[in-house]
Amino acid sequence: MSDQANHNLYCQFEAAFPEDLQATLLQTADGVRYCYADARRESARLANYLTGLGARPGDRVTAQVEKSPQVLWLYLACLRAGLVYHPLNTAYQASELEYFLGNAEPRIVVCTGQSETLFNSLAAAGGGTRVLTLDADGSGSLAAGALGCTDTFDTVVREADDLAALLYSSGTTGRPKGIMLSHANLASNGRTLVKIWGFTAADVLLHALPVFHVHGLFIATHCVLLSGARMRWLDKFDAGVVMAQLPDCSVMMGVPTYYTRLLAQPGFSRADCGNMRLFISGSAPLLAETFAGFEQRTGHRILERYGMTETGMNTSNPLHGERRAGTVGPPLPDVEVRVVGGDGMVLPAGEAGDLQVRGPNVFKGYWRMPQKTRDDFTGDGFFNTGDKASISEDGYVSIVGRSKDMIICGGLNVYPKEIELVLDDLEGVLESAVIGVPHADFGEAVVAVIVPAGKSQPHELEIIELSKLRLANFKVPKRVFFLEELPRNAMGKVQKNLLRERYADSFSAEV
Repeated sequence: MSDQANHNLYCQFEAAFPEDLQATLLQTADGVRYCYADARRESARLANYLTGLGARPGDRVTAQVEKSPQVLWLYLACLRAGLVYHPLNTAYQASELEYFLGNAEPRIVVCTGQSETLFNSLAAAGGGTRVLTLDADGSGSLAAGALGCTDTFDTVVREADDLAALLYSSGTTGRPKGIMLSHANLASNGRTLVKIWGFTAADVLLHALPVFHVHGLFIATHCVLLSGARMRWLDKFDAGVVMAQLPDCSVMMGVPTYYTRLLAQPGFSRADCGNMRLFISGSAPLLAETFAGFEQRTGHRILERYGMTETGMNTSNPLHGERRAGTVGPPLPDVEVRVVGGDGMVLPAGEAGDLQVRGPNVFKGYWRMPQKTRDDFTGDGFFNTGDKASISEDGYVSIVGRSKDMIICGGLNVYPKEIELVLDDLEGVLESAVIGVPHADFGEAVVAVIVPAGKSQPHELEIIELSKLRLANFKVPKRVFFLEELPRNAMGKVQKNLLRERYADSFSAEV
């Protein structure tokens, strides 16, 4: 280890804590308050407990739990102990979880009491993994074990490039990729966002996002922790609850679905937003009509930005300056972006091509996939995002498509190949093609197009129900259509663009 300062992300959080540690860090919807002293004390207890169980720097801690203040303490504890935090979507099913545990090889798994039996069986298959429980009310074997531990802990020294978190993003091959994020990746991005979005200790962030995802866990909480601000901590998004909390908040972060649902509330008005200084949207494209409708209703122009699991934030519309509908703004001050053609040459302004990014926010690489890491980076260190974009003369980036065919449903990434592998394995299915089509609430909805095997056609509801057994709910097709054959080009590739056109209006009458 070098003699340089400790680059542990927690140290940078603690340096930004308010002088008065009794200052509120978060308040739940039912009014329970937790202060910065609670964060320091409870994360220390958990760090002592985890290390007492044998967890050592670099070991993974997998967590599939409901949102609660205690989940935040667990994340901070992992940072303090030099452990690698590995959050999982609460919707993941057994077959998905089996892969994640087998690939990440965690030392410790934290799950709900309801899932304990499942995780014990999965952990037994790998060997050497300890399973602990944490429920939404903060109870469970994790909390019970930490209760007897001391509330001080010397934060482990970490180098800038040491791993802080491991998050998985499904790939076009259907095998999820582990994304390695370092302490420096997270710290640099957090500090930049605090500066460009104007966060101060006076801010109160409305936090209704899940905390198994980059948006809620890193972007939102890091802005608060690196500025000494406060949060209204909601366990989920509920338009009525959010409306009631907004008058006491100054910033809200959300996916586009949150904003469409607020606009669907007849009573939502400018009066609800009197104390707000900033609304931020990300994780999925914000429709221009949502941008315009929100401004008309509230007087606020939503700030749209662009990021991904591999990089955190890359671009953002400005806090002060033009927030341009349909764009995700210029690159962050320490991030470089460029658009290249198929030959790898940089394209002129306004021309669409492959978007590449480079900066201190860009991840270290894919977990145990060195070849994939090499494939996705250029020789001069730019990361191929897989998104199609154009950049205007004055630097505003517009995302025009996704070359990796990804679907974004309610702000969550869905990769068609992963679902197609499940569908193709079902009885009565010869082959399938999964597409995303417009949906007023979710932005995009998952639709499956199936070619039946033989003359007897499966029923749509049967396919959906069987999918629920093997896929997280946000990946399950909302509609299933049947064709005698899938449209293909001369090379035999399924023409999903034709399927998207054919089924584009599947949900037009629903919302």
